[in-house]
Amino acid sequence: MPMAQIETVGDAAGAEPLLHTSIYDELRRRMITGKIVPGIGLSTRGLALELGVSQMPVRDALSRLAAEGAIAIRSKRRIEVPAMSQSRFTDLLDCRLLLEPEAAVRALPQIDAARLKRLRQIDAELDRAMERGDVIGYMECNYAFHFNIYAANDRPTLNRLIEALWLQFGPFMRVVYGRYGTAKLVDQHRLALEAIEAGDAEGLRRAIASDIADGMGLIGRSRLEDE
Repeated sequence: MPMAQIETVGDAAGAEPLLHTSIYDELRRRMITGKIVPGIGLSTRGLALELGVSQMPVRDALSRLAAEGAIAIRSKRRIEVPAMSQSRFTDLLDCRLLLEPEAAVRALPQIDAARLKRLRQIDAELDRAMERGDVIGYMECNYAFHFNIYAANDRPTLNRLIEALWLQFGPFMRVVYGRYGTAKLVDQHRLALEAIEAGDAEGLRRAIASDIADGMGLIGRSRLEDE
């Protein structure tokens, strides 16, 4: 997804924090949706040139991502997405299964007809991406589907914790989906939509948990090895 346009707020001093936040949000989204993958070094200078900004906001964004465990800064010239190990994978998966079904259930009473319609549209876009074998499109739609549900729960701290997990999964999931494709994934989103329409909290909980487990099943076949 393209980086959101940066608005000018007051003077330069007022605009600077917004600039830093915008760069951070853009890099964060790239990682969540698999546009940044493990094994490819990141360059502060290269990212700054690509985004059309100075190196300072990029360096600040990378520092924040490192604090969240999304990247490892080995030196000024060696910045990379850390490899996924079996122990790290298990920890992240357990946390997703603990937090995301609960986030969806808490959102259920607030999901109105307009949001449900949007979720159906996103799911249709996701299906088309799967048919095309468009891995990036699939990951973007999958992210949009889940977080359009979670956003209704009015629990920003909970949702931010979930995003932090996706931030660490995203780059690796891009590699796994690229290796195995998405054709064999079960459409748990359809079951989630049916549960939302019926107001079935436990059905929604099961659908979200199954969706996570199905996607992670691909990782289970990716020969993860402990570091």
